[in-house]
Amino acid sequence: MLGFLARRLLAALVVVWGALTVIFVIVRVLPGDPAAVLLGTYATPQLIAEQRQRLGLNQPRPVQYVLFMRQAVLGDWGRSYYEGSGAMRLVLGRFPATAELALASLALTVGASLGLGSLAARRPHSGLDRAIETVSLAAQAAPNFWLGLVGILIFSRDLKWLPSFGRGGLWHLVLPSVTLSVQFIGLLTRLVRAGIVEMAGQDFARTARAKGLTELRVLVRHIYRNMLIPVVTMIGLQLGTLVGGVVVTETVFAWPGLGRLIVTAIENRDYPLVQAAVAFTAMIFVLTNLAVDAAYACLDPRIRYR
Repeated sequence: MLGFLARRLLAALVVVWGALTVIFVIVRVLPGDPAAVLLGTYATPQLIAEQRQRLGLNQPRPVQYVLFMRQAVLGDWGRSYYEGSGAMRLVLGRFPATAELALASLALTVGASLGLGSLAARRPHSGLDRAIETVSLAAQAAPNFWLGLVGILIFSRDLKWLPSFGRGGLWHLVLPSVTLSVQFIGLLTRLVRAGIVEMAGQDFARTARAKGLTELRVLVRHIYRNMLIPVVTMIGLQLGTLVGGVVVTETVFAWPGLGRLIVTAIENRDYPLVQAAVAFTAMIFVLTNLAVDAAYACLDPRIRYR
């Protein structure tokens, strides 16, 4: 087990290095000069050249890359061009808002998916099963930004039930978390339904019923346990996606999280801030996948890593 985790950790470091390399290249091929953007429209070429020197942008790209990777290894992600603060400090300051939104969406996704998937699997190919399948497919196809705008129009503008932007109390969390979770609910509901239908016909489920266990106990104590691995895999992937992929949802609802921070940093050509945010997101993905791998052996004792 320890050897497996060590290999996965080494692979994770390679993934993070690859992500850092890709984002280093991408931000520097985007049009726009950070020095010119920082100084404004009326900056003279001399001022821009001096600013580029202060920011270290006058050096050749390979030299910039080596310096960037060396600083990253030392945990120094540089300072934001606009804020003047440490880039990773700004990222960590925005992370709680994104984590709050991601965890709320994850809880909603798991609860709704287990309920709807179990309900659909109770009578396969029935009218209810087909209705849930249709709604799940529609949910997977619905874009986040469209769902968010429709939710704002209906529940904020017309009905005035929910706030449309910002982070505050529990009511501010409703629309963003629902918008973010709809696609994942559709995907996970279909996965849960397929897993239950498959496991319900296995010998262990028939044996449990023959012993007189109720259908609910068979479902909770036997079927759920044996179908958890693909579900946990999907939940782990979803959690990483929720943390790193909330850019659109946070922009629509003006949620002060990592997504909006990344958008602002890209608009301002704030290289250190973009790189720190991407590095942090990559590490979240990596740690989530490691946690999922470690959880497999706990969920199914037959699994042993070598």
